[in-house]
Amino acid sequence: MKREEIRVRGTVQGVGFRPTVYRLAKVFGLKGDVCNDGDGVLIRVAGSESKITDFVDKLYEECPPLAKINELVRSRYLGEFDFTDFVISHSVNSMINTEIAADAATCPQCQKEIFDPFSRYFRYPFTNCTHCGPRLTIIRAIPYDRNNTSMVKFPMCGDCEQEYQDVENRRFHAQPVACFTCGPRACLERADGKPVIADMFSMLDDVDAVCTLLQKGEIVAIKGLGGFHLACDATQETAVQKLRERKRRYHKPFALMARDINIISEYCYINDLEKSLLTSPAAPIVLLKLKEEKKLAATVAPGQNTLGFMLPYTPLHHLILRRMKVPIVLTSGNIADEPQCIDNEDAKNKLSKIVDYFLLHNRDIINRVDDSVVRVIDHKIQTLRRARGYAPAPISLPSGFEKIPPILAMGSELKNTFCLLREGEAILSQHLGDLENAATFKTYQETLNLYLNLFQHQPEIIAIDKHPEYLSSKLGKELATVNKIELNEIQHHHAHIAACMAENQIPLNSQPVLGIACDGLGYGEDGQLWGGEFLLADYQHFQRLATFKPLPMIGGKQAIYQPWRNTYSQLINAFTWEEIKDKYSDLEIIKFLENKNPKLLNQIIEKGINSPSTSSVGRLFDAVAAAIGICREETSYEGQAAIEMEVLADINILNNDEETLNYPFNFEKLDNIYYIGTTPTWREILNDIKQHISSSEIAAKFHKSLAISIVTIVKQLRQKHEFNQVALTGGVFQNQTLLQQVKTRLEELEINVLTHSIVPANDGGLSLGQSVIAAARYLKRSPTSFII
Repeated sequence: MKREEIRVRGTVQGVGFRPTVYRLAKVFGLKGDVCNDGDGVLIRVAGSESKITDFVDKLYEECPPLAKINELVRSRYLGEFDFTDFVISHSVNSMINTEIAADAATCPQCQKEIFDPFSRYFRYPFTNCTHCGPRLTIIRAIPYDRNNTSMVKFPMCGDCEQEYQDVENRRFHAQPVACFTCGPRACLERADGKPVIADMFSMLDDVDAVCTLLQKGEIVAIKGLGGFHLACDATQETAVQKLRERKRRYHKPFALMARDINIISEYCYINDLEKSLLTSPAAPIVLLKLKEEKKLAATVAPGQNTLGFMLPYTPLHHLILRRMKVPIVLTSGNIADEPQCIDNEDAKNKLSKIVDYFLLHNRDIINRVDDSVVRVIDHKIQTLRRARGYAPAPISLPSGFEKIPPILAMGSELKNTFCLLREGEAILSQHLGDLENAATFKTYQETLNLYLNLFQHQPEIIAIDKHPEYLSSKLGKELATVNKIELNEIQHHHAHIAACMAENQIPLNSQPVLGIACDGLGYGEDGQLWGGEFLLADYQHFQRLATFKPLPMIGGKQAIYQPWRNTYSQLINAFTWEEIKDKYSDLEIIKFLENKNPKLLNQIIEKGINSPSTSSVGRLFDAVAAAIGICREETSYEGQAAIEMEVLADINILNNDEETLNYPFNFEKLDNIYYIGTTPTWREILNDIKQHISSSEIAAKFHKSLAISIVTIVKQLRQKHEFNQVALTGGVFQNQTLLQQVKTRLEELEINVLTHSIVPANDGGLSLGQSVIAAARYLKRSPTSFII
């Protein structure tokens, strides 16, 4: 008889792992026990060596749906052993080094039960089991036990207790298990405080009444898994427009939810990978190509050729949509730019002027978690926002990062996430939003404290962005000073590239890659605003080899939301205003700019008044978009002009290889750095506008020409520098057209192209890059600059 201790690490708590261990141990006739602790799951077992080995093999084979084994270590057990059977022991509190499962969409078995009149879970909106339900959103501490979650205030009834204790039941130790007798309840309230009159509706209960309200054109705030959502019928233009006006979200596309795949397929094309994403336990919003045959309300996603759809991921959603034969809008329950509401009273205070009704419940949301957003490009998943269903599942780091101290990376100012790095893995927070909003920054601090406590993470190094005004960087500096922790300042675009390298499992000691980082802006080593960078980089260092010619951002931050400012900056760099008036005075864009007081604008540029120079490719996109009439005066959300221009691009031009359909860029070398200039580009764009070339053709020619210019620079750099891998990163590379155009051309040169998949290319992935750079520098302890 052999005795072993088996340590299992990974996502193994709250996912039905211990019952699986118990069941298999019984099958193989083993004795011992299994328990949760701060390091994962600990198994003590006695039996023949062959039986134990078979048991371990089966554990891998029959791992529960939401579980993930990262490491399984077998060792000889020398302690006390007085077991006569195999049992499940109580959790042990110890140093935390385990994983917290992400929230999971309702499993097929629970879906069946909520619609089965003979089930005790019939129409219960909080039905769950070990295969599905809330995790991160309700947890306060680990081990993941009921008393460490917001379910602690709901003592189990006898029936639930019986299922919870029955090792053969799929609800065995499912911490949020509950029913109508003992669990949370949903209730419908009017936003104006008046009583809800039941006779008004054809309804089974308050949840079913929501469907009737949506069909009548009402707007309903629904308290969901990780926060409130605002819902309305997506086919009713009046309802959708009313929601836009009340929420003050005038153009940004709304997310949609539909009862099933068949309804989604009436409006969008769905391939097999997209279907698997929609129906996965993560159940993210998936961007799908729009069909022309059937229309939703025009204002659901103005200027878009895709729709963001998700399927119901809680029993509450399934019950609401049971009778709904069309999609609904399901957008974040917040006032514009603020975090999602998670508290009933807060929601009623903030949303009562937006919605007509509230569907509330009394299960507290501990951790605010927004919906994840993904899409499929060239048969590969691209994550645009990593949140519900994915966070806080750890990301395995490449080889070389196994022995690192605890590191905290604070992330960026926009689309913020933070990252906890520990031996061999990175724990990336859910998407938190833009920290320039005071409420979001408060949420950021609260979530950071929660994670540090949950994972008992005591960082020895803090990594921040170099931008001196980022709130995340200021907080990082403060934490480092107060706690006497080493501080690492990381250049923005180097972090983008390192994040791309890390998720593509590029080992620590690999040769440098050429990183092409194109985005809105980031603080450069020279104190300027960078945004179109070619960096030869490894995890520790980088060398700037090429960039786009920096031009003034007239009005500073105003230029982000008023694209015409970027157009003027580009034009005045390529021409004098007299030359522009002489040759192009009849063009609409020139007439528009003439009314913006060019003389004053020139003085602002010459004197450098609130007009910092930037090499931003994002601002170049804005400039071209405004020139052809897209969001010329202003945008209502970041990137709107570029997104709408991509939609407009003529696919036939993009697929045409004729050189006459390309715009020229110019290249010059100064102080060993190549600069990409746009003077000839703008001459040709204005000539095309003058010749009444369509906006869709100009948009396509610009996308293709920009891709060609990027690849041209890569060819130049290869003549002097050795690299065979190129990382494409930064928010601009969330433009599918540009990404595909650049990637295809690089692969034709037999270059291995690295792109993002599991973390966003935008600033949502920045904290991962910051953390691995800080780790690499710790491991090497070498100077922070180098010559290649």
